[in-house]
Amino acid sequence: MAVSKKNAKATKKFEQKHLKGVLERRKVTAKIKQKQQIKDKKQAKRAQDNEFFKGPNKPTNKKPGTKGTEMSVDDFFQGGFEIIDGAKIGDSSKPAASLGKRKRESKAQEETSDQSDSELEISEEEEDIIDSDSDGEAENSDEEEDLGMSKSAMEALAEKDPEFYKFLKENDPEALDFDENASLDEVDELSGSEAEQDEDEQPKKKKQKKGKEEEPADDSELTQAMVAKWKASMAETYSLRAAKQTVIAFRCAAHLNEDDDENPQRYTITNPNVFHDILITALKHIPEVLEHHLPVKESAAGKVYVQTETKKFKTLSGLIKSYTASIIRMLGTLSDDPTLKLTLNALNPLLPYLLSFRKLLKMLIKTVVAFWSQPASSETARITAFLVLRRLMVIADKGVRESVLKATYQGLVNGSRLTNHNTIAGINLMKNSAAELWGFDQSLGYTTAFASIRQLAIHLRNSIVNNKNDSFRAVYNWQYVHSLDFWSCVLSEHCSPLKEAEAGKESQLKLLIYPLVQVTLGAMRLIPTALYFPLRFQVIRSLLRLSRATDTYIPLASALLEVLNSAEMKKPPKQSTLKPLDFLTNYKAPKSYLRTRVFQDGVGEQVIELLSEFFVLWARNIAFPEFSLPVVINLKRWLKESRKKSTGNQNNKLASNLMLLVQKIEANAKFIEDKRSKVDFAPKDRAQVDAFLKDLEWAKTPLGAFVVGQRKLREQARKMMEEARKDDERKRKEDEEEAKAGRDDEEGGDSDEEMGSDEEEEEEQEDKEESEDEEEEESE
Repeated sequence: MAVSKKNAKATKKFEQKHLKGVLERRKVTAKIKQKQQIKDKKQAKRAQDNEFFKGPNKPTNKKPGTKGTEMSVDDFFQGGFEIIDGAKIGDSSKPAASLGKRKRESKAQEETSDQSDSELEISEEEEDIIDSDSDGEAENSDEEEDLGMSKSAMEALAEKDPEFYKFLKENDPEALDFDENASLDEVDELSGSEAEQDEDEQPKKKKQKKGKEEEPADDSELTQAMVAKWKASMAETYSLRAAKQTVIAFRCAAHLNEDDDENPQRYTITNPNVFHDILITALKHIPEVLEHHLPVKESAAGKVYVQTETKKFKTLSGLIKSYTASIIRMLGTLSDDPTLKLTLNALNPLLPYLLSFRKLLKMLIKTVVAFWSQPASSETARITAFLVLRRLMVIADKGVRESVLKATYQGLVNGSRLTNHNTIAGINLMKNSAAELWGFDQSLGYTTAFASIRQLAIHLRNSIVNNKNDSFRAVYNWQYVHSLDFWSCVLSEHCSPLKEAEAGKESQLKLLIYPLVQVTLGAMRLIPTALYFPLRFQVIRSLLRLSRATDTYIPLASALLEVLNSAEMKKPPKQSTLKPLDFLTNYKAPKSYLRTRVFQDGVGEQVIELLSEFFVLWARNIAFPEFSLPVVINLKRWLKESRKKSTGNQNNKLASNLMLLVQKIEANAKFIEDKRSKVDFAPKDRAQVDAFLKDLEWAKTPLGAFVVGQRKLREQARKMMEEARKDDERKRKEDEEEAKAGRDDEEGGDSDEEMGSDEEEEEEQEDKEESEDEEEEESE
């Protein structure tokens, strides 16, 4: 009885102190044994293949104790390239043989336990690599060795001995099966251990054998029945095996028109209906399968993440990467808007899984930004691509966010190179949408915005310092103008008082208002000639937006008065039959427009519009009478000088519109004087001064009502001009088609057309050289 109590006490003591460690070591040992068994099976299969290809190994005269370096060349090559381990040869095996059976087992257990402890340490440092059979990066060399003969060797065999190659193809096709989908093979093993198994589950070997039989052979035709079967399996049971086959077929669809003899595709697709079915099935159901097996979780802080340290994620990582790479490849071939939208939408649920694959994610960002910034893309495709970028800014870390911001800005700059009536709407959509991205992480947004504005300032400084013929072209181009306008949109979006009140703190981006205004004003005055009046109006609109959104005073009246006092506006205009110049799609006036009545009228309209928009920003300010007085005096002086000119050369339209603006400004000044005569606070009371007429809508002031009416008139005129432009383009296309049809009937039409185009190019080049000479003279 005492003995049993003693044993029970020792057993409890052992359970408390040593049982847990022993169980863990046994588990690790079991895993090691399992891996060793798999390795032995592979070596046996390789030995069988070597015996089949080379015949049975002949006995050698090599002694057991000799090393690999002492073997002859013939003996070495007859050994089947088996690596000889020096630790297992010679005298080192004798002590183990001399030990008893129990001592040998205890020593082997100690070695196994030491090995298991070291592997446990590795697993903690390398994120459970031992538990994952899908990590191909750490074992690429072993996997390549286990594959047997390479594909190039088989191709050489087909050339040298076609009869033997034909014999292999008929009797052992597996020897010629080089599947490029090897990274997805482990999905079958994982699917065999999931809930896909039936209630009457068969043994694992039989099930794997059945799965192999169901897999089609290489170069088989993909049918709608196969796609429907995979679709039903994924929809009902979230089958990983069906998902694997779908991803392989989807990759074949992405590389449909590519002929690659080295890596032939698993399936061939000849029916467009099959192509459509596999495309829709993959885009709709693969994200659902991933969400079922690897659910996306959200932390308490609102951060979205996926558990990447699990074996299931490492096994499915090959499927995720292959599927994403196929989508990226597919995006380069699609042109249909609904299909393109569906493909881009399929990326949103994949983004949490791709945060661990940085290279693939950067490629994805680059592809999505290209669609977002491409002028040929439709508005729907651009918005869908932007939603992908926005989703990344929400869930990603700082590194990915920085990549998104830099790629977005680069795409905007590249996409705004060509600006005309057809692309201006898409460029404005890009600027307004991308401005939102800089508000998700304002510290990172400040860093990227500061670097970009600084780069713009460096370009401006180089153009001023290096005063050469073409130095100003680094600043006077559409990309520079749109960049200034874009940063105006960003600061207007995130530095407004309403946004700061919602956030409860001042925006970090507000510090960039001053440098951006200085760079913009410097670019505006780089070449103050009439040729670049349209650019001046472009950047003034940007600064007006910034001033309106941030309640920041920016002195712009002087820049507009310079335009009125320029030589272009003082000299008598020439009559012309040119169409009115569109100042929204031009930063440079053509030479033919200079000193014409059409150009003078257009410049006068722009000056009046921008002056009224500038003064209406401060129409409720208590200091408006004093603020507007210097400008009113200058405008009246200009009107007085214009009346002294002869009646025939006077621009009556501009003078009458300018007089109306002066009257509205004076009426607004009188309105403010009447309101502030009733106040009972001093100018030093800043809170009361700032709150003066804040409750009054700006449209109810005399100047505000005038601006509202002018906006409506300009909008109506813009619509009429747009309709007329579309009619002209339609007529021009019809005329071109008729002329083309007529030229097809005539001989030598192509040569005449080429000669005419060459002459037109020479005339355009001469006009360009003359305009550049005139610019140099005016700048001097």
